[in-house]
Amino acid sequence: MGRPRTPLLDRERITTTALELLDAQGEFSVPQIARRLGVQTGSVYHHVDGRDGIVELLRERVAEAIDIAALDVRPWDAGLAAWARSYRAAFAAHPRAIPLLMTNPVRAPRVLEQYERAVALLLDAGFPTGDVMPVVVALENVVLGSALDLAAPAAMWEIADEAATPRLAEALDAAGENRADRAFDLALEGFLSHARRRLEAQGARPVI
Repeated sequence: MGRPRTPLLDRERITTTALELLDAQGEFSVPQIARRLGVQTGSVYHHVDGRDGIVELLRERVAEAIDIAALDVRPWDAGLAAWARSYRAAFAAHPRAIPLLMTNPVRAPRVLEQYERAVALLLDAGFPTGDVMPVVVALENVVLGSALDLAAPAAMWEIADEAATPRLAEALDAAGENRADRAFDLALEGFLSHARRRLEAQGARPVI
């Protein structure tokens, strides 16, 4: 028999299958991937560096949707806001990937490059080196929390007796549609306002 036109197994197919499993059930295993692809588990290991290697392939796949060019936008706060919105959209498409990817060390070179550029943006703006990673991580907390919020049910508060919680019921009615987007806008602007104040307090001049 001749060779199949399409290889039975490669890193792209492994990544796609792992992401499908992750989206469906919030987890994956190498044997599950092998079964879906119709190969032996050992064959998967010939293409990836174990389960951790698959996690990094997943990280790269999800991060491909993040607009890294946003980090070239100036002034710094406009660039950071644009990056945050793109980051949120990328992870909102795969919310079940968040717990896995955010509890494993980042090793993927293309993802590390994004962090490098985010750090450079903040340093060029004048942030002290010691403040840079807290700013980045704080922004990620806002972004990823909001990405999870987008995946939540539209009605997160189920009130059986409005008389017991009348103010909550009134507030929920007044919130209207797009609650998650409005909450993200509020959190992002609050974060950026605080970051601007910290930068102003340093009295630092941005690098030109």
